[in-house]
Amino acid sequence: MTASSDQPTPMTFTAAPALSGTITVPGDKSISHRSLMLSALAVGESHVEGLLEGEDVLSTAAAMRAMGADISKDADGVWHIHGVGVGGLLQPTSALDMGNSGTSTRLLMGLVASHAITATFVGDASLSKRPMARVTEPLSRMGASFTTSPGDRLPLTMRGACPAVPLDYRLPVASAQVKSAILLAGLNAPGITRVVEPIPTRDHSERMLKGFGADLHVETEADGTRIITLRGEAELRPQSITVPGDPSSAAFPMVAALLVPGSKVTIANVGLNATRAGLIDLLREMGGDIAIKNPREVGGEPVGDLVITASALKGVEPDPARAPSMIDEYPVAFIAAAFAEGRSTFRGLEELRVKESDRIATMAAGLRAIGVTVEELEDGIVIEGSGGALLPGGGPIATSLDHRIAMSFAISGLMSKKGVTIDDMRPVATSFPGFTGLLRSLGAIA
Repeated sequence: MTASSDQPTPMTFTAAPALSGTITVPGDKSISHRSLMLSALAVGESHVEGLLEGEDVLSTAAAMRAMGADISKDADGVWHIHGVGVGGLLQPTSALDMGNSGTSTRLLMGLVASHAITATFVGDASLSKRPMARVTEPLSRMGASFTTSPGDRLPLTMRGACPAVPLDYRLPVASAQVKSAILLAGLNAPGITRVVEPIPTRDHSERMLKGFGADLHVETEADGTRIITLRGEAELRPQSITVPGDPSSAAFPMVAALLVPGSKVTIANVGLNATRAGLIDLLREMGGDIAIKNPREVGGEPVGDLVITASALKGVEPDPARAPSMIDEYPVAFIAAAFAEGRSTFRGLEELRVKESDRIATMAAGLRAIGVTVEELEDGIVIEGSGGALLPGGGPIATSLDHRIAMSFAISGLMSKKGVTIDDMRPVATSFPGFTGLLRSLGAIA
């Protein structure tokens, strides 16, 4: 199963016996992207272990190679990156193909923005529908210029500015990608770049920038607003990085273990950064038995082992302020709600409308198709749970080339009477190439 195949790859997931075992999930995608980018801007050789080798991260690696970095993987699976130094990116000789990766696109636009190079970004059909204005607007203020497709979409060509203008910017919406793009542009801009973040988002960029030696400071005000200041014209030092397991990938076996009666599953070495832990908090509020064992810190990131025991879940109405800490996990959270006792109401999720698909509309349609009573809201969804009873199932579910939609409905199939068919499993390779094998190892697939 590869996302580069021309033909859809449908698959049906059926009711499963109790799941058991100890597993690991792929490396954190957010950290993997950033480790490649910052290693490529350091002077010297960095080493990265546990890199997620999904197609999104490989798109980042290919782009950094195209702009001068020497990137290779040894026989032990360790990645070696010889950087070009801040300000040293080279003119790519062809368009940068981002595949399905919005993170690659937006963060790399930040890097290019403060270099005297021109780059064209292209992507697949799904990525080409995603608006880029929230990144092009602040980067334009820093001196970059853009020629975009209608609707500020890909393909787009940008011309970086050197020297770029340092920016003082208050984020109008909570977005780790926009924040990170501005900070990455600020690395090669003279003076101080300042980002004000009214609602905290994942902070991997700040942690890693400091680890590489950037002069970066974070101040948190009484109301939770974070003020991030970065001194430009940085000199980054090479690092050795161990990437923890991706909590967004762990979400799928976590929910499966909670739902399938009699299950007990351990997921080892999962990143537990507080800016990413919203789903764990939500599932515990729903009654989920999730224990954290062996908490530790690896490479500046909190890590632990999750022990999940099947539980009777109840409906919930989470605070919309939680959204940034679990924005990618809402699709599978909707699946958990579909099997909970009572009604769940999720609001404040406008961001889901502009992900790889319109995740509110796509999830609502799929949930109806498998027998769930759903009300779609402009900014969220209302789900009537089954109280733990199997759902009818059905399909094929239209996933709109969205990897998280595909994996979420795969989990729903484990609690269905006649199975759930996914229209195309190819997109899963962008973030979780071993997904079906992992479910098989737990006993979910014969």
